[in-house]
Amino acid sequence: MERVDYGKIIEETLANHTGNDLEEETEVQLIIDREGNHYQILHLGWIEEEQIRVYACIIHIDIKDGKIWIQRDGTEIGVANELLKMGVPKQDIVLGFQAPYKRDLIQLAE
Repeated sequence: MERVDYGKIIEETLANHTGNDLEEETEVQLIIDREGNHYQILHLGWIEEEQIRVYACIIHIDIKDGKIWIQRDGTEIGVANELLKMGVPKQDIVLGFQAPYKRDLIQLAE
């Protein structure tokens, strides 16, 4: 059986989150480190009118030991749910932002 390319699935999923829904002065960056298996979306810039600096990691995902580790998920829909819809088995998704004792208690939709 051919192994699913989790990196490609993550990149496709994150590409759907690169729209800028804050001020036009800010930007959304998709950062991909294929060699290290690190994937992030950053929101950065300035909201000039209020002189507020924007720098936030919206999504951070790593691939470790053949599993997808969601380190940060600042979305409403939930990146894990999107990955499940793309065919990733729930046993290959780790909610790294949750305490280890809570991970088995959380039910992901199928």
